[in-house]
Amino acid sequence: MTSLLGKVAVVIGAASAGNMGQHIARTLANAGAKVVVAGRKADELSRLAGVIAGDWALCDITKKADVEALASMVLERQGKVDIAINATGWGLLKSMHEITEEELEQIIALQFKGVHYFLSAFVRAMPHGGSLVQISSATTQCVIDDHAAYIGTKAASEALIRCVANQYGPQGIRANVLSPGFTDSPMTEAFFAVPGLVDAFIKEYPLGRVGTSEDIAKAALWVVSDDCFMSGQNLQINGGLTLRRNPRPEEIGAAIGTASTAA
Repeated sequence: MTSLLGKVAVVIGAASAGNMGQHIARTLANAGAKVVVAGRKADELSRLAGVIAGDWALCDITKKADVEALASMVLERQGKVDIAINATGWGLLKSMHEITEEELEQIIALQFKGVHYFLSAFVRAMPHGGSLVQISSATTQCVIDDHAAYIGTKAASEALIRCVANQYGPQGIRANVLSPGFTDSPMTEAFFAVPGLVDAFIKEYPLGRVGTSEDIAKAALWVVSDDCFMSGQNLQINGGLTLRRNPRPEEIGAAIGTASTAA
């Protein structure tokens, strides 16, 4: 098993029960890392930190001061940062012509400016090298309707990772992206509850199933380990979805209709 014994890891976006960030945090902790979980819900962060024998901190990634305070806190309490992972995101699903200015500003703040703050703070916290990971999405490679603001900001975060990998590689920093497809998680719970909807997606996955947060956590474990000689790359952890495509809206509608009729 990959060992992270002696490593200090930070996972931002681990404040909702059972979300991808929490799966990642548990996996890193099980591999021996001291994990600091961060987000916006104190009760859930405190609970998780207790379970994994880690630490926690409140952090709103859309606020530069919060992210810089998080990096400083980890350095002060743990003495170093070896790994930092950003698992925050907002699955905004809305037509481009219907998105409000406020919604656009919110998703830019979270999925572009927040990523910039995250990377800027943690490259400074890793003077002797480390591993940075951004969670993106397969939709930047195989688009889906009504997701333009989400896709655009996720694609921008991938570009930031490539810039970091290039500029800070000589500092010993590796920066990579993990891109899930349609994943069973709290963010998609409402979609998974719709009869037939998942069926429309499964047929586009060569490996025959949609992903889980555990799939991403296992990939994250390898990417942050010293065994990984890779930087500036986007790993498609989505069962081969990007070899094909996401379903069209009419295909999703037809699958839901078929399931409803059968029921």
